[in-house]
Amino acid sequence: MTFSKQDLLKEITFRTSRSGGKGGQNVNKVSSKVELNINIRSSPIFTEGEKELLFLKLANRINSEGVLQVITEEERSQLHNKEKSIEKLLILLKKALYKPKLRKPSKPKRSAIEKRLKSKQLTALKKISRRAHFND
Repeated sequence: MTFSKQDLLKEITFRTSRSGGKGGQNVNKVSSKVELNINIRSSPIFTEGEKELLFLKLANRINSEGVLQVITEEERSQLHNKEKSIEKLLILLKKALYKPKLRKPSKPKRSAIEKRLKSKQLTALKKISRRAHFND
């Protein structure tokens, strides 16, 4: 990743609204639901390669304008929901931009080959000895 949390915070916009669910009378008064938006397409913090990867892997979360949206309404506090939505965004970006290491194929060691062949030989001998007893 070529960006920091501070870089992301400059690009993020928040929108708040009233949340449903738990909270009692507080639910009707406080806007605790947080909608985090970040425009991936116009953001200077991502390289072109990273943008392509994000659009590919997060296609179901990015709208037609290129805006990635994360909605959080788990907590009663707007501040906690903002923090959680930032954490969710960081996790999403980290997972989407992760490139696994390529596996380098390796040959089996000589000792492993010899061990396997010896095991096969023993099995074959065991079957041959059974066959000899069976025919008697």
